[in-house]
Amino acid sequence: MSQKLSFLCISTYFKGEAFLKACKEAGNTVYLLTYEKLADHPWPREAVDEFFYLPSQDNSSQNLDVMINGLAHIMRSHQMDRVVAMDDFDVEKAALVRETFRIPGMGQTTARFFRDKLAMRMRAAADGIRVPAFSSLFHDETITDFLRNTEAPWLIKPRAEASATGIKKVHSLDEAWQVIHSLGDLRHTFLIEQFKPGRVFHVDSLSQNGKTIFTRASQYLATPMDVAHGGGVFRTAILPFDSDEAQSLYELNDAVMAAFRMQSSASHSEYIRGDHDGEYYFLETSSRVGGANIAELVEISSGVNLWAEWAKLESAMARNEPYQLPAVQHHYAGLIISLARQPWPNTDGFTDSEIQWRMNKEHHVGFIVQSPDRERVLQLLDNYMERIYQEYHASAPVPDKPTN
Repeated sequence: MSQKLSFLCISTYFKGEAFLKACKEAGNTVYLLTYEKLADHPWPREAVDEFFYLPSQDNSSQNLDVMINGLAHIMRSHQMDRVVAMDDFDVEKAALVRETFRIPGMGQTTARFFRDKLAMRMRAAADGIRVPAFSSLFHDETITDFLRNTEAPWLIKPRAEASATGIKKVHSLDEAWQVIHSLGDLRHTFLIEQFKPGRVFHVDSLSQNGKTIFTRASQYLATPMDVAHGGGVFRTAILPFDSDEAQSLYELNDAVMAAFRMQSSASHSEYIRGDHDGEYYFLETSSRVGGANIAELVEISSGVNLWAEWAKLESAMARNEPYQLPAVQHHYAGLIISLARQPWPNTDGFTDSEIQWRMNKEHHVGFIVQSPDRERVLQLLDNYMERIYQEYHASAPVPDKPTN
């Protein structure tokens, strides 16, 4: 009989329900550490043996101290065999728990490669992987040299935020320094990077024992940054499976995972193909399932539920048992999401048989379509974008923190 193990799952955003269910179905004891304000959310309570709560979502030293002290007391009566972070902001928490209590898995040094955008860029560049020109914001003279030796515009980015949160675009040396000075004591938590237009892609993967065992490549038709800063409609679509573009992204993603010492986990990574030179550049990665309903897009395209398979993979690795990926399907699919003026938009007028998923979230409208013909997917996304702009679309300021 398989050994029964205890998993501490950390999710301070409401996500990962399929992970919790699959982890429990694999015969494990499942503990969930979450944000106390999410206590009443519809977690799959039948899959969680016990809940623990944090007073804050952040990674401040004060909140992390509360977490470690609380877990130290809990572990006097609860065995914890593995720790899993289900959101970007929880990767640091999980790494600290593993280091403190000597639990196997990704430690703090490796976790930096999947959380800290400066560490990501430095590591990728050291391994010969192309990255946009960048600089830390530690040393004044180094920053000025960077600005004088690269062309505007530039992006000033938080090192530890997700998606497009907190990014500012600047167009001159003076403007750059104004923004840098405005950061005050938080300046060291940002970086500056040259902005080059291009086509942006995301690659969603599962890795086992240091090798990628599942990958799906997609192109953002409207990037998260475009949507966050321009108030657009978010769209992404699976790339042609046998295209040179997809193959190049698979190879680049494998190189990134190897450089960053990925072992066994889900990952969501972003790349850009520069309009100026046609080359592929690494943008960022994370050791978790992608947000913004990308997991649903991947499942409708491939039949692989990234959350559930990640749980099965983690469980198998912890028990030193074999893991078998389910049969992978190859359907074209596309995702479209927008903020909506209406609290609960009525989408009964969207009747195409290709619709496989409809968003059910307040003040949002969204669909996933599936077809054997990629052109049909793109046609539907274009058509839906026009209808959404006319009938539903709303925009909002960029949030201080990601909401998904």
